[in-house]
Amino acid sequence: MALTPDDVVTKQFQHVRFKEGFDPDEVDDFLDEIVVEWRKTIAENDELKAKLAAYESGEAAPTAAAPVAEAPKEAAPVVAEVPAPVAEAPVAETDTAPAAQSAGIIELAQRLHDEHVAEGKAQRDQLISEAQAQAASIVAEAEQKGREERARLEKERVTLEGRITELRNFERDYRSQLRSYIEGQLRDLDTTASSSGSTPVSAIGL
Repeated sequence: MALTPDDVVTKQFQHVRFKEGFDPDEVDDFLDEIVVEWRKTIAENDELKAKLAAYESGEAAPTAAAPVAEAPKEAAPVVAEVPAPVAEAPVAETDTAPAAQSAGIIELAQRLHDEHVAEGKAQRDQLISEAQAQAASIVAEAEQKGREERARLEKERVTLEGRITELRNFERDYRSQLRSYIEGQLRDLDTTASSSGSTPVSAIGL
């Protein structure tokens, strides 16, 4: 399908988020300039085609009427028609120039579009790579902090368990010493009561 200036005007490009690229306003302005020059080239091409068609139709009329007007054989009518073939070559060259110019403009617009797309893809890949590296760094840092926290908690657990063991040993020793002290006091009371002839303290229920 042939590309027209309206196709360039109505072309919509997909916006890419979180990526750098060409300035959309500059791209639109440049494409507008291309469309203006393109339309001017098409108009000139159409005008040249119309002139060529009018020239060819005007050239055919004298050729058809030549036998009627040819009474005396003079060279003047022939000389008047000589410039026609000479003028036809520049018209053909001028006719091909706008087509070549249009093709160059289309090629330039396509190259600009391809460069824009390629740059967008490169920036997309770079952003993805950077995001993956950042995610890996965050995960590694979180794992390191987790290991350090577990090590700290394990150290605190060992310390608390040692403290609990010390308190239990202290309680056991304290109970044992307290029991020995009370039993010694009871024995002393029994001994004192026996020597005085009274009822032993142990018999009273103490």
